[in-house]
Amino acid sequence: QVQLVESGGGLVEPGGSLRLSCAASGSAFSVNFMGWYRQAPGKEREMVARFTNDGRTIYADSLKGRFTISRDNDKNTLFLQMNSLKPEDTAVYLCTVLTTMGRRYWGQGTQVTVSS
Repeated sequence: QVQLVESGGGLVEPGGSLRLSCAASGSAFSVNFMGWYRQAPGKEREMVARFTNDGRTIYADSLKGRFTISRDNDKNTLFLQMNSLKPEDTAVYLCTVLTTMGRRYWGQGTQVTVSS
């Protein structure tokens, strides 16, 4: 099993920034892709940003320029830098990994609330 634990969420004012982290642990694995999703109440889970297996980054079109995905392979950690946050960014943010063996893992999520 692979465990993913997100952190860094919280309450932030509109226009503010947060940096989310996702620490991976457990069994060794090879990655097909890894990334961030989010889910707001009453809305479908949506892809925020992800790394492809060849290191390319993919972003939701509406988030380009505000969010940046990065990773520290030595520390098995994935990051999401979120800038210029808007109330509509309020959601539970989850990290996910798809292994080359076809296994999909999700973290429990971290709540991001953007409100004045």
